Amino acid sequence: MLRSAARLADIEPFHVVELLTRARQLEAEGRDIIHMEIGEPDFPTPEPIVNAAVDAIKSGKTLYTQALGLPELRAAISDFYCQRYGVSVPAARIAITNGASGALNLAFACLADPGSEWLLTDPGYPCNRHILRTYEGRPQSIAVGPESNFQPTAAQVSAAWNERTAGLLVASPANPTGTLLTLPEIAALADVCRQNNGHFLVDEIYHGLTYAPSPKGTCFAAKEIPLGGTRSNRESAPGFAAETTACSAGDDIWVINSFSKYFQMTGWRLGWMVIPEAFVRDVEKLAQNLVLCASTPAQYAALAAFQPETIAILEERRAEFRRRRDFLAPALEAIGFRVTARPEGAFYLYCDCSALAADSFTLARDLLEKTGVAATPGLDFGSNAPEKHIRFAYTTGVDRLAEAVERLRRYFGR
Repeated sequence: MLRSAARLADIEPFHVVELLTRARQLEAEGRDIIHMEIGEPDFPTPEPIVNAAVDAIKSGKTLYTQALGLPELRAAISDFYCQRYGVSVPAARIAITNGASGALNLAFACLADPGSEWLLTDPGYPCNRHILRTYEGRPQSIAVGPESNFQPTAAQVSAAWNERTAGLLVASPANPTGTLLTLPEIAALADVCRQNNGHFLVDEIYHGLTYAPSPKGTCFAAKEIPLGGTRSNRESAPGFAAETTACSAGDDIWVINSFSKYFQMTGWRLGWMVIPEAFVRDVEKLAQNLVLCASTPAQYAALAAFQPETIAILEERRAEFRRRRDFLAPALEAIGFRVTARPEGAFYLYCDCSALAADSFTLARDLLEKTGVAATPGLDFGSNAPEKHIRFAYTTGVDRLAEAVERLRRYFGR
């Protein structure tokens, strides 16, 4: 009897996508659904990027590129690291990939031996552990919570490391929590990996979408949640948190990024990866065989992502995301949700809903069916108290967020 590979038994469905499918069905029936479940910016791709893609297609720039990507785009990303972070990342170490997911596929295809164990945070982005399992690696969870702002500490990683551990994957900003790692925290985690002869991967897909702590008075900003750093090393300008790239902590760190979130190119499926020099040729061979190259028109479009006029558009939108966060967090807490992760980046609020419901998955289904508010249950993000948590994405305008809050108030009788 024909059957799927055994690994498929360990790969679970992406529950938020199934919720989205149901939400679309309800919309087709005439229901008004407020989408707070999907991690996708509601803004269109900035016009300079779109224009660059049209120009590339019209001029016939549609053939394969080199497996690691357009040299011009790799150089532009190298310049971006220098200008934005003050760190030198040679273009030769940068690979253009089919989104951040494509980068992670290449990384684990390169590094994960069958049965090797990898430390991942719980809660965390579910596809990471499933991509790892696809390449016969074994995810091992590190439970993180409010005491460390839902990020792993060097002590936790050291305690979890064993003779089968091959490496560590973290995210900053993180999904589903929106929390950040400071440069000293990243450096400490890197040191643990080096001491154990292990690999260190940092997912920076939400870089660019970071925000300073909210003013005093908002409920989540007042919480006593250790951040592992001071305000001074987190804030670079009024209104925005300082971004720290793991590239600053050593050239042996794998750094994954994307044009999807900050640059708002989700459907273009374009990302990049900074690779330790010793592994560049290995990744190139894998890319040649697995994907040939990333989309050529998308790569030419991305060259316009770093133009000053594009960055100006993106910074205005970043300010709008912060405005949404600062509206939604206290509004949800007034209803009875607890924002236990300080959201300094991305566009999520990861909430403890245990005071309102016994099970977040049942709650998410009920909210969708009865209120038309779509949110993501903690079930998608791991086994660390998923029934107590639900994620709201503030990827819609403040007027729609206000309508969602009103519907939730009525549902809970608040």
